[in-house]
Amino acid sequence: MRIGIVGGTFDPFHRGHLDPVLAAREKLQWDRVLYIPAWRQPFKTDRDSAPGAHRFAMTALAICDHDALYVSPIELERGGISYSVDTLAELHREYPGASFDWIIGDDNLKDLDRWKDPERLYKLTRFVVLTRHSTPDTRHPENASIVFAENATVPVSSTEIRRRVRAGEPIDEFVDPLVSRYIHHYGLYKEGQL
Repeated sequence: MRIGIVGGTFDPFHRGHLDPVLAAREKLQWDRVLYIPAWRQPFKTDRDSAPGAHRFAMTALAICDHDALYVSPIELERGGISYSVDTLAELHREYPGASFDWIIGDDNLKDLDRWKDPERLYKLTRFVVLTRHSTPDTRHPENASIVFAENATVPVSSTEIRRRVRAGEPIDEFVDPLVSRYIHHYGLYKEGQL
């Protein structure tokens, strides 16, 4: 079994987290894709996120129409800073014999050596880099297994969505309608809220 993994804060989950992954799944033939909301990302320790239960729920709502896509609470249940190498070690125990592809954007490629325990990490996963270019910038660790999947980008960011919610602007073109309703129902990202 080959499993694609998408880690992130998903604060909130938006089309940019889904559309490129669905396109890559067609090419790379993942049997399933696991979305893993982080408790706290190592490179984003300076800002608070919406509570993990909300981020998990928004992810589940956004992927509910896709049979091979799942959301895992593995990092939320573990708590603390979410390190990919720890998550992968746990997933290898949970899915013995499976192969894992950790899906990242091309903007993360140059920082792979800064991830926790990179040598062990490179043994536990192959990286699939979603890139906008047919000839991507290939500066990356030589000992990491890397595959490039060219994808159209979805011009949206979680930061922009949170700004729009605070400003009372529409977000429906960027997020699944169920996610939009969830955000408004729970009053997420309003002034004074996360």
